[in-house]
Amino acid sequence: MSRRAELAIYAAHSTQTRGRQHAEPSAAPRSEFQRDRDRIVHSSAFRRLEYKTQVFVNHEGDLFRTRLTHSLEVAQIGRTIARILHLNEDLVEAIALAHDLGHTPFGHAGQDALNACMKTHGGFEHNLQSLRVVDRLEERYAEFDGLNLCFETREGILKHCALHNARQLGDIGERFILKQQPSLEAQVANLADEIAYNNHDVDDGLRSGLITLEQLQKIGLFARHLHAAQVKYPQLAGRRLINETVRRMINTLVLDLVEHSQDAISGAGVDSLKAVRSAPMLIGFSPALVAENHELKQFLRQHLYRHYRVARMSAKAAKVITDLFGAFLADPGLLPTEHQKKAQHDAPRAIADYIAGMTDRYAMREYRRLFTIEEVSL
Repeated sequence: MSRRAELAIYAAHSTQTRGRQHAEPSAAPRSEFQRDRDRIVHSSAFRRLEYKTQVFVNHEGDLFRTRLTHSLEVAQIGRTIARILHLNEDLVEAIALAHDLGHTPFGHAGQDALNACMKTHGGFEHNLQSLRVVDRLEERYAEFDGLNLCFETREGILKHCALHNARQLGDIGERFILKQQPSLEAQVANLADEIAYNNHDVDDGLRSGLITLEQLQKIGLFARHLHAAQVKYPQLAGRRLINETVRRMINTLVLDLVEHSQDAISGAGVDSLKAVRSAPMLIGFSPALVAENHELKQFLRQHLYRHYRVARMSAKAAKVITDLFGAFLADPGLLPTEHQKKAQHDAPRAIADYIAGMTDRYAMREYRRLFTIEEVSL
């Protein structure tokens, strides 16, 4: 049986895509969504994710997650969910691999700082920047800017968008104006992202020593799975115990999401992708797991993301981003030559594009080049 024949009637079929911004011949035997995934994997922006931080800045340790490893984990979780629900795995994977392409260096601290810099110039949203990367900023093809991805992939990448920006995006921003939903594949990628970063931030937080097992035992979702692991493996300790607990948490969240989503899809009676767009959000957790997830998020926000060591690095990161932006805006001649040309049309946006595309270590190197007189390698 072909993979297409296995897809549910409400799944996104690559043969029925709303197309690309620039018409291209078929990529057969690859599907259109496979082609999108391949283009994303081979993009410069995807490679740079290896040196962009998740929570911990790149130089703080080799074993902490980066945007690249996070994206791969989201893709794996997303494909698992899509297969069970008979959705298009290739589309979920493409969205998952591309969803963080527009993230700044230094994680959310960098994004917040760049948004503040751009406040009077249209603002900065990392989801919108991810779309900008695949639509305009990648320079791989002779006939068009960007990667020329399918509508459905681009729609999934843009999971959030302010209304004033949506009105400027044409058909890709229409659903935010009409308050419609994206494909189920886009919804799956969004929830796979949540599963991945919550559970893996727990893992990285424990590895760093910023949070402890004792603290986490007060959190229902973690405590329940830690207890189950300890009952089955009484001698287990250290990294193996943590890994077993996190693995069980992810499995529980995936199974709960699949079961609750199947019920929601059946209850909504959707029979096409068009019907999915008009329905409420159909991919989600049960109320009990929503509550447990919220408790875990609150814990991570209070004890990890606001930990003084993370806050100190975030403050440094914000200063790097803010000072770079200010220097380039005051004198665009400080930009590399290719970015100077782009700045002639819209200097703030060109500067934001340049900074958002930096890796953590490149941003720190560029900062030293501009603001110190020590010798810095070019």
